[in-house]
Amino acid sequence: MTQERLITILTTGGTIDKAYFDALSEYQISDSIIAHLLRIARVTYPFEIVEVCRKDSLELDEADRTKLLAMARGAQAKRIVITHGTDTMTVSAEALAAVEGKTIVLVGALAPARFSESDAAFNLGMAFAAAQIAPPGVYITMNGTVFDARQVIKDREAGAFVLRPIGNR
Repeated sequence: MTQERLITILTTGGTIDKAYFDALSEYQISDSIIAHLLRIARVTYPFEIVEVCRKDSLELDEADRTKLLAMARGAQAKRIVITHGTDTMTVSAEALAAVEGKTIVLVGALAPARFSESDAAFNLGMAFAAAQIAPPGVYITMNGTVFDARQVIKDREAGAFVLRPIGNR
């Protein structure tokens, strides 16, 4: 497999990988479901999955972002998909802007992938496709849209990612 065609998927946790544990009555991040989603989608494009951490994005700290940045820089692949919680996705995207010459696509979900009505599989598919065709840079794929990561914010009220107001770009 050539590195030109390889997509490295870095997982950090977030809602996309959350599961509900009845005994605890709360959601927790469990083993990543990303390989399963790609398998049931019958993805044949070459990829590898590397776990960075298993955290809610509100728990990610500077050390986690430094590790994520180092792993993105160090990946042999020129195309990278990062699964990430939506609350601080734009913060990590800002840090990843320091990576040159690679296409980096962050993706998450507003409902856990294990839920039947989750947006996770669709968002992951978009991220996987965007990573294949987008020029080098940092992107976020959510809500059926590929965003330039520098121009997007999470609108909690709308439950969606939207373009920043023009004066804030």
